[in-house]
Parts: sequence; C-alpha cells; structure tokens
Amino acid sequence: MSLDASKARVAVTGSVYVGPLTATAPTTASDPIPPEYADTGFVSDDGITESYDEDTNDVRAWQNGQIVRTLISSSNATLKFTMIETKKTTLELYHKGSTVVSDGADGYRLDVKPPAPDPRRFVIDVLDGTNVERIYVPFGEVTERGEITYVNDEVISYEVTVTCYPVNGVVLTKFSNDPNWGYS
Repeated sequence: MSLDASKARVAVTGSVYVGPLTATAPTTASDPIPPEYADTGFVSDDGITESYDEDTNDVRAWQNGQIVRTLISSSNATLKFTMIETKKTTLELYHKGSTVVSDGADGYRLDVKPPAPDPRRFVIDVLDGTNVERIYVPFGEVTERGEITYVNDEVISYEVTVTCYPVNGVVLTKFSNDPNWGYS
C-alpha cells in the first residue's frame, strides 16, 4: 500500500461563475475565465457540494434470490452552494427569470416573478495552492432555493442547488492542472 500525504487536496478557496448558454466554454484548468461569465462573489463557509442521486433496481435470480445485477433507472448531478454577496448576479440567479433594473431615480428594483426556466453555464474553480480543479457545467439550472432570512446577526444569503443537465451525454466536465491526477 502506498500512502502519500502530498496527494491530499483541500478546497481552500475558489469561485463560482455563471454565464449565458452562449458563453465560451473553458478547455483547461488554467484558461482565463471568459468575460461573459459573472463571479457570484463570496460563497458561505459551507463551500460547494457536488452530489449524485441515483435510483437503482436490483435484478434477482430465481436461484436463492441472489442479486445478479443492479440497474440505474435515473441519475441526477447537482451542485449546491450559498452565495453571501447581495448583488445583481446573485439576485438574478436566485430569483429565476427576474431582472434587477434601475428605478430611474437613485436606486434599483427587482420585480420578483414566478420562477421561469433559466438555464445557464457554470464554471467553478476549486483551489489548493497552485492546484486547480475546474468544474464546467455546459447546461445547468437552479432547481432548488433555500430560504432567505433577514436577522441582525447573520449575513443575508442565497442558497441554490444547480441541476446539471446532459449535453451529448456529459453533465459536467472537470479539468485540473494537478499532476497527481495522472498517478494511481
């Protein structure tokens, strides 16, 4: 058994970017983020959760009722994070289909509408020193939203879950400049 502590990675910091479906796709972990993407800003200290939910059906044989195969009947990839900056990007991502506009005077207005389909592209950079893991979602959408709580001892936050839809059979792509990705 080979143990190597230098191969352990920590998600020390990073960024979440959101862009339109026409935004340029990244091709490496180190490409600059294209200008069509907006940074959502600070994410809560809960970080980002990547999840896969799969429904399975066991196939049993007549002989002794043994499981001979497990079939995946559905699969769902999601990314969950909480934005803690209040700005145009986060408000419009959280309030699907709504737009922040100038009210013509000295402020802004957000008419919150019933949620509408709002698919987008996402890029998430996860950094550990010079090691970068970049997650690219070519077709994703906010499908769950947490509650917004207004209290005097907590930051106003916007929790979202992004469902990653397949494009040519791929729900997301991961890039890395970490040389350990090439070792067993």
